[in-house]
Amino acid sequence: MLSPEEEKSLVGHFADLPFRPFEVHGFLGKRRVVSFGWRYDYGAQRVQPSTPMPGFPLPLREHAAVVFGIAAERLEQALVIEYAPGAAIGWHRDKPTFKDVVAFSLLSPCRLRLRRRCSEAWQRWSAAVQPRSAYVLRGAARQEWEHSIPPLESLRYSVTVRDFRDEVRPD
Repeated sequence: MLSPEEEKSLVGHFADLPFRPFEVHGFLGKRRVVSFGWRYDYGAQRVQPSTPMPGFPLPLREHAAVVFGIAAERLEQALVIEYAPGAAIGWHRDKPTFKDVVAFSLLSPCRLRLRRRCSEAWQRWSAAVQPRSAYVLRGAARQEWEHSIPPLESLRYSVTVRDFRDEVRPD
């Protein structure tokens, strides 16, 4: 999805970002995050306005629009995640406020794992996500499956852009 030059340019913007540890219900994760446009407030259990989206995620929105068929202007939320070595993300689904989730992977590979409950067992699937690639979670992959990323060996960033479900689009 991205050239090495585009990746280098994106990562260059990250040094000046106001990253904060990911916090949910008093727990601080090993990864650090910064949101643009909107952010999910776990205490209030809803999206809140965030810092306006700067210029660097806009080409990613355009890539997502072309490749995944999502109108770029609908991708109103961007989340930059910094995964230090050893950082992971546990099993979860993105909040139901969001519709499609497009993630761009930078610097290091990771394993994207998916699972869903089938009767008494789990159905599982995984894929290697390479640097400069992207994936979309939509439909059943978004609604029925949980996803996670196991601990990473080296520094990785992801930039996630998301749109809202029409019935819950914030004002």
